[in-house]
Amino acid sequence: EVQLVESGGGLVQTGGSLRLSCAASGFTFAFDDYAIGWFRQAPGKEREGVSCINNSKGKTHYADSVKGRFTISRDGAKNTMYLQMNSLKPEDTGVYYCVVGPPLAPDLCGLGIKDYWGQGTQVTVSP
Repeated sequence: EVQLVESGGGLVQTGGSLRLSCAASGFTFAFDDYAIGWFRQAPGKEREGVSCINNSKGKTHYADSVKGRFTISRDGAKNTMYLQMNSLKPEDTGVYYCVVGPPLAPDLCGLGIKDYWGQGTQVTVSP
């Protein structure tokens, strides 16, 4: 059974930092082979792709609103993905979800196939 367990959310002041983690288990192939990403959903808004990467050698995508502030990464040995968030702003507030797509899946942050979702972790940035 595939599981994605997130951690690291919380309350932080504007300008602060948080690192989200997503521990994965139950996958058939090496975790490095899968497309991975982070989405978020703010109150009253649609879920949006924040950052995605299609595999360990693939191109990384960042939403314009987080470029230069957020960094996505993964540790294949630990089957864990991360989202380092710096210089946080109140508009970054929302529920953050990790997502895993098929190996080499393109455009995970867009219309690409998303196979598994984490349970979500709340990030709140106070003014």
